[in-house]
This record gives sequence, structure tokens and C-alpha cells, in this order.
Amino acid sequence: MLINEYVRLRNVSVSTGNAAVTPENKAVSPGQSDFAKELQSQLEALNQSSGVQFSKHAMDRISERNIDLSEDNRLDRLNRAVTLAGEKGSDDALVMIDSTAFLVSIKNNKVITTLTADDMQGNIFTNIDSTVIM
Repeated sequence: MLINEYVRLRNVSVSTGNAAVTPENKAVSPGQSDFAKELQSQLEALNQSSGVQFSKHAMDRISERNIDLSEDNRLDRLNRAVTLAGEKGSDDALVMIDSTAFLVSIKNNKVITTLTADDMQGNIFTNIDSTVIM
């Protein structure tokens, strides 16, 4: 496999000096905070090492909403919830962990988006076939 294919498939950011360039050739602002850079790095590491994968949209929402996946073993609990939902034959699930919601494509093993308690107010969750509360 070529490096370019790997970068594209894994959605890994590539540093080219002053700005990071994503596989889609979208530059990330060079003034990005150290926190944002570290969070992006941690999310990419999680995406490669954990059972569940995170879509770019979900990674953006985690960053925007300052959701800490290491707090209270959230990532482990999320992986367990995805496994349980898969064992029950679910395709798309809403996973509730404490006050954080994760919309997950079980069949693709991928988190589609995340919401905090504040973001859930007044929302309706559709196109899910199960809910897992951890």
C-alpha cells in the first residue's frame, strides 16, 4: 500500500512545515492552539488503536464540545456498548454514556457524531434501531 493511500484511508493529517494538510488538501490554520493540536493527535491515536472508529464529523464535534473520552473510561464503555449492540443485531445505535450521546453505525463500527447534554435539548434522534445506556 502506498503512503498516500494509507493517509487517505486513515484520514491522517500530514505536516508540511507551517501548516498541516489533510488528505483532502484542506489546510489547518497554522495558528491552531496547542490544545487543538494535542486533541487532534489524541483522537487520531484513538482512531487507530481502539475498537470503534470516529468519523471526521465526530472528531470535529468532540473537539468543539470539549468531550474528554478518557474521563470515566468513556472510550472503554463506548467500545463495550458497541459490542453489546452488535451482539443484539443493531445497525445504528444511540449510545448514552453519562451525559454524552454517541450516534454510532454499529455495522461500520464508527461513531457518526457526539452530543453533550446541552446539545441534546429539543433534538429528536431518528434512524436508530437501538439505544444503549452505559
